[in-house]
Amino acid sequence: MGTFVYVAAGVAGALLLIAVVWRLGSRGYSIPCPVWLHWMVELDNPFTKTNRAAVIVGHLNLQPGMKVVDVGCGPGRLVIPLARAVGPGGEVVAMDIQAGMLSRAREKAQAAGLQNIAFLEAGTGAGRLGRDRFDAALLVTVLGEIPDRDAALNEIFDALKPGGVLSVTEIIFDPHFQGRHSVVRLAARHGFRERAFHGNRIAFTMHFEKPPDA
Repeated sequence: MGTFVYVAAGVAGALLLIAVVWRLGSRGYSIPCPVWLHWMVELDNPFTKTNRAAVIVGHLNLQPGMKVVDVGCGPGRLVIPLARAVGPGGEVVAMDIQAGMLSRAREKAQAAGLQNIAFLEAGTGAGRLGRDRFDAALLVTVLGEIPDRDAALNEIFDALKPGGVLSVTEIIFDPHFQGRHSVVRLAARHGFRERAFHGNRIAFTMHFEKPPDA
């Protein structure tokens, strides 16, 4: 029992140290989660229900046949439940700037036997998503990692169908955490309308709508 406690304390200390160093470094630079830490972001955070994959996907009320893009998908924690929610007739685009993260997400898709997932290695704002294509777009603890957020939000706005939903999830444990008011201001600046808020000020998911007449 004593050994387990020491090991657990050591792991917790190491994770805390990584988080502190990462947060300090992120103040001056945009630092995406390194590929070698994929195991850490693949897990649902045990301290907050808000960031759990099933909860985030559940809030979207996805229907079979819908098209969804997971922007900054990392190792694919959301990709599998999203693909199952939209069914074989739907499509999920897993988008990330790091080939190593996409490789891990691809392995998960293959293991799950899912054929409705496309993988896109690109940065948000590069104009790779097309226009009026998606019913929903997700930014899960990734908004603060994007160097040019204005270009990113413009691209996502254009890529969503009229009435489409942008889902933004933020938790305080993330080194790139963005507060609610910052997210609202950024989204409004690019034409989105706030539609729903789930959670609290340190762990939340917000939904923004592209106006039906846009």
